[in-house]
Amino acid sequence: MGGCDRTFQAHQSGLLQKLLQEDPAYDYDLIVIGGGPGGLSCAQEAAALGRRVMVLDLVVPSPQGTSWGLGGTCVNVGCIPKKLMHEAALLGQALTDSRRFGWECAQQVKHNWETMTEAIQKHVGSLNWSYRRALREKAVAYVNSYGEFVEHHKIKATDGKGQETYYTAAKFVIATGERPRYLGIQGDKEYCITSDDLFSLPYCPGATLVVGASSVALECAGFLAGLGLEVTVMVRSQLLRGFDQEMAEKVAASMQQLGVRFLRKFVPVEVQQLEKGSPGKLKVAAKSTEGPEMIEGLYNTVLVAIGRDSCTKKIGLEKIGVKVNEKTGKIPVNDVEQSSVPYVYAVGDVVEGKPELTPVAVQAGRLLARRLFGGRLEKCDYINAPTVMFTPLEYGCCGYAEEKAVEVYRKENLEGESVSAAEHGESRESSVSVLCRSTGATDRPRAQDVQVYHTLFWPLEWTVACRDSNTCYAKIICSKFDNDRVIGFHVLGPKAGEITQGFAAAMKCGLTKQLLDDTIGIHPTCAQVFTTLEITKSSGLDITQKGC
Repeated sequence: MGGCDRTFQAHQSGLLQKLLQEDPAYDYDLIVIGGGPGGLSCAQEAAALGRRVMVLDLVVPSPQGTSWGLGGTCVNVGCIPKKLMHEAALLGQALTDSRRFGWECAQQVKHNWETMTEAIQKHVGSLNWSYRRALREKAVAYVNSYGEFVEHHKIKATDGKGQETYYTAAKFVIATGERPRYLGIQGDKEYCITSDDLFSLPYCPGATLVVGASSVALECAGFLAGLGLEVTVMVRSQLLRGFDQEMAEKVAASMQQLGVRFLRKFVPVEVQQLEKGSPGKLKVAAKSTEGPEMIEGLYNTVLVAIGRDSCTKKIGLEKIGVKVNEKTGKIPVNDVEQSSVPYVYAVGDVVEGKPELTPVAVQAGRLLARRLFGGRLEKCDYINAPTVMFTPLEYGCCGYAEEKAVEVYRKENLEGESVSAAEHGESRESSVSVLCRSTGATDRPRAQDVQVYHTLFWPLEWTVACRDSNTCYAKIICSKFDNDRVIGFHVLGPKAGEITQGFAAAMKCGLTKQLLDDTIGIHPTCAQVFTTLEITKSSGLDITQKGC
């Protein structure tokens, strides 16, 4: 420590206590397995608090041989390249619109896939480097190896050449994320690609079949169509499962306006390669989910986006007793991200029942490190996490889907009113039957527990361009029994992500319908529509807009 003065300084700053708490029996205080946003934020925060930290991260190549650097899915094969390709597609639409604003440009505008991917990958590479530099500056040991538990508090790190090294730590954080799921049919891994491969694909994919109805599927289909490619989306059942279904159908309708074709209620059963090439030619056979009907189609590329699997099966969790959901591979944790083994924690997409969003993982990782090593108590708030879908017309949301709001608030109000009935000597059954009679039904949620305000709107910039006046849509869902508090926010329109972010903060502060009504809107903007919402769904009034 040095002399007396230095020792007193260390005591006052808290450094002395941290040094005394260090456990010399282990190589590190914390080892983080996984170099995505959640793991990196946790590692850097722990290092800033004076802890010895290591990050293990090695990307297993996709079946097509694609791999990438430090930063996880978001930076390399997710949010960042996806948003940039979305922007590329929007620029194409802007060129079309510009002619109506007086810009004289050639009718035929060509897009160069190779130029776009080269620029995007250059930016992604700069982010990889910045993450490595940040770890070095914070004295975090970064090891480009695959981590696997071999016994309690001990892990084996295997690098790309097969060389093994062993490390020990007092605590571990699992932040290994997820990878795309394949179809499990003949030809899928041989000839299909996933989002792991698309963003660095060295050639234009051509006519593309997107298999799946996830956000990844629709986002990729959207920007490919926006770049001028022929795109078909094959949907097994429901679009955007877990999202507001009215909004999901409106997203699909807006994509159909751009020429995206949807094949509903079909699943692929075989993929055959007819011609090799960049791209080649593939034949896809698909079967109806509602009968014996079979169809076939020819495509240059098949992009599989049917979901993702957690990367928890080959990291030795069973050797130390960490409980894992056998069906999903996700790790159940308590409210402080602690697994069934006290010294093992998890953050990000591998956690069961939490939003699979980059900012959520970052926040959870940072707060976890502060609790473990900084004496803090704050927990990650997983409620009302906003998100946006970068489809051609963006969809932003925060809080409940309409279906879920009706379900949840009906249950709460039934329970509340049955308690009140019990206090007055009534049975729970009689109370429930009274409630059901008030709705005219006995087996469906009652919409009266929530109020839905909605409208179509026409962005000013769309008027001169003469784009559809009945595509953009705004909706809020309010709890009638809680002062019309906004419990669901949904917007389909330009820059929906930017709009949603601000309203998400307001919702955390208890936003109500009256507060929205009292807010002065900024004119002319899309967001101002939420300050003038008057029409409720129950009124049945027409919300269509007069167009060109």
